[in-house]
Amino acid sequence: MRVEIWSDIACPWCYVGKARFEKALAAFPHRDQVEVVHRSFELDPGRAKDDVQPVIAMLTRKYGMSEAQAEAGEDNLGTQAAAAGLPYRTRGRDHGSTFDMHRLLHFARERGRQAELLDLLYRANFAEERSVFDDDGRLVELAGAAGLDADAAREVLADPAAYADEVRADEREAARLGANGVPFFVLDRAYGVSGAQPAEVFTQALTQAWQARAPLAMVQGAPAAGDGGDGGDACGPDGCAVPGTGEHDGRGTAGAAQ
Repeated sequence: MRVEIWSDIACPWCYVGKARFEKALAAFPHRDQVEVVHRSFELDPGRAKDDVQPVIAMLTRKYGMSEAQAEAGEDNLGTQAAAAGLPYRTRGRDHGSTFDMHRLLHFARERGRQAELLDLLYRANFAEERSVFDDDGRLVELAGAAGLDADAAREVLADPAAYADEVRADEREAARLGANGVPFFVLDRAYGVSGAQPAEVFTQALTQAWQARAPLAMVQGAPAAGDGGDGGDACGPDGCAVPGTGEHDGRGTAGAAQ
């Protein structure tokens, strides 16, 4: 089973939601058969790379809230993060473009290190003092810590086109699926969960999606007269049997509708 998670490094609820989902996944009986893929979503697409500002200032400008309200919101997020076992700096963080981080995450996915890099990017943004925005050197360090070749990561960052199409494709797919915010979880392209839900909700979603993958359960009918089978007329690869004759009427095959 595949779980796709659309998220942004600048999104605190993505940081918290990921931890809650992972708590549910860790207790899921079939966790070893679940593939998790992280997909790109920018909360602030088109933002210039050098346009970096304090989070509190961004919140007051973007949402029209007072500084006290912005600080109260950050305090609440700090409480939510702590409950999920995550460190969170409620003051002194920056906000900026995450496009290069998403490009690096696609590079990391190709090399099997996406999950490791994502964890490091989240922790660097939400728990550490040094900003991850407009600082290629910092991103290269984190890529190296995630097990990636630092020189190769530097080359990716130096080429604005590298993995840019992959990031945009993820964002178009999110729009097609109806996601207008993150985190957004999609299970086997059949079930969706929006937001940083409690772990119990993710447990329910995982269970429901897994059960939907179970083999088809047949409902047996009463045997027809002279029929030792399940009593239902059916068509097979050789056509359709005419009742009572064992012959076929030549009408071809019928497919199962699900």
